[in-house]
Amino acid sequence: MRVPLFAALLSVAIAVPAHAGRLFDMTIIDRDTGKELPTYLRDGKTYVAGTPGHRYTVRLTNRTAGRVLAVMSVDGVNVLTGETASPDQGGYVWAPWESDAIVGWRKSLDEVAQFVFTALPDSYAARTGRPENVGVIGVAAFVERDRRVERLRKDALPPPPPVPEQAAPLQAPIISSASADRASAGLKQDRAESIAQDTPHLGTGHGSREYAPTEETQFVRATRDPQETLTIWYDSYEHLVAQGIIPKPIAHREPQAFPNRFVPDPPR
Repeated sequence: MRVPLFAALLSVAIAVPAHAGRLFDMTIIDRDTGKELPTYLRDGKTYVAGTPGHRYTVRLTNRTAGRVLAVMSVDGVNVLTGETASPDQGGYVWAPWESDAIVGWRKSLDEVAQFVFTALPDSYAARTGRPENVGVIGVAAFVERDRRVERLRKDALPPPPPVPEQAAPLQAPIISSASADRASAGLKQDRAESIAQDTPHLGTGHGSREYAPTEETQFVRATRDPQETLTIWYDSYEHLVAQGIIPKPIAHREPQAFPNRFVPDPPR
């Protein structure tokens, strides 16, 4: 379901099923229920409500006919390398029209540690001393440089003079997402001030290990900056209601024809 532009301008949150972009569609799925988490739009931001203790996955769908690189962060941490996230780092590569899911923190080419909603102090980011960006999931998307055009240009020019060999800079690996999920189907103070402090905010924990094989590939970005950035903020349902992001439910009680079974005594 595509969201019209004016929906993002409303001050009241509206539930929609997915975060649609030009290059990717991004969806958060609760793995314990199997259900897609609805998103709520308010003031140009997209939110989802997570359930503490539940595992989740981030599903991305490539909407283009070319390969697309997704550099993904959770709580400000690169899910592939564990570094503080930056768009110029490594990520996953999606084939044309491919839809696949990222289920956890990449531990090796064969395993991940599952994403799980947990209390903020127990999140991976907080436990590694980086709590300031807990509560947000982001994807920086890059299209691939046209290798055919690059090859033609090189053929048309004389070969460059030889240059002395230099050590190749260390780079984060670029991972193909094709088999990533085949083996199995400190918050900012201004936010905290408006919410009761008895319940902790949500973060993403470093869950159980899971077999999720993948492989390395080559990818040359067409531009230095991402062509698209998708961002979803998350927290518990109670906190999003407290912040006014999710409308507070209103209890409706219908009149009952027979509220009591027997006749009570009259007042004295």
